Amino acid sequence: MQSRLFWKDKIFPIAITISIVFFILYVILGLLGITESEEIVKNIGNISRWCERISSGIFKEPVNALSNLGFIIAGLLMFSVLSRDSQDTEHINKFHGLTPISTLYAGTVICLGVGSMLMHGTNTNWGAWADNLSMIMYILLPWLINVREMGRWQIKKFFIVYIIIVLIYAISRWFLGSRLGINLDLFGLSIGLWIISEALFRFWSPRFRWISGFAGFIVAAVFGITPLEIFSNIDQYWWIILFWVPALFSVKMPTTRRKYTPWFFLGMFMYLLSFLIWIQGKPNTPYCKPDSLIQLHGIWHLMTAFSTWCFFKFFRTERMLK
Repeated sequence: MQSRLFWKDKIFPIAITISIVFFILYVILGLLGITESEEIVKNIGNISRWCERISSGIFKEPVNALSNLGFIIAGLLMFSVLSRDSQDTEHINKFHGLTPISTLYAGTVICLGVGSMLMHGTNTNWGAWADNLSMIMYILLPWLINVREMGRWQIKKFFIVYIIIVLIYAISRWFLGSRLGINLDLFGLSIGLWIISEALFRFWSPRFRWISGFAGFIVAAVFGITPLEIFSNIDQYWWIILFWVPALFSVKMPTTRRKYTPWFFLGMFMYLLSFLIWIQGKPNTPYCKPDSLIQLHGIWHLMTAFSTWCFFKFFRTERMLK
């Protein structure tokens, strides 16, 4: 408690300072040419894989890069809200006050902006690595938070599991590529695990615990992967067995309840709508305008940043069961 009181008036200014320092360092390194490579220089004038034309400035995709300020602003707003909360409400909700979980959540939202800005700003492989890593750092949290509650994990165990997964992903992604050498899209899988664990959180029962994994097939279908495709190419979609990971660890009924209207449904609606926009924000689509100040991929950044805010508000609705 004393440590949280110590950080109460400091965490928000610290988060702002770190964000500003990152931006300044990025600009300085860009002006010095450190973030450029010969390959990137050769691509100047071409259309990036996210539609915007690659420029010679320090931000290779200016709109797609700077639109990531939406994530940074969202994360800073979260820190502002948490800093103003009473710091003795952890027993009511882990997203009230500067708890370890709420602080981690807000920090990963800022990291989403930093990672994506590095990718779109530099168009380098290491920038893409930073972007993917930040996405994993965020999307792991919702389903691990749910599993922690239903598995009765101590906070130490939660952080150990989280850090191990992040480190394994970071190393594997660097050396083996986006599919980690085993044809595994951990980000996409984690979306499914979130919905599965959320269904468990809301409707937990001994029987539903083992039925819940089938919800993963519904999530996959929403994103265009049908059960027919999965079972026709089971060697590629072997990871469906991981749909039952939440059930494996969710041994107890949750002791809290959340309110799903409006924030959860609004966040999901915004994310799914932004996904449709994301699909169109690529070359060779009718909506790709590489020289426009309005970039669909940039709009996707802003919409998903708002989604993180919606889910932050959703987790704050959690209350103990009476």
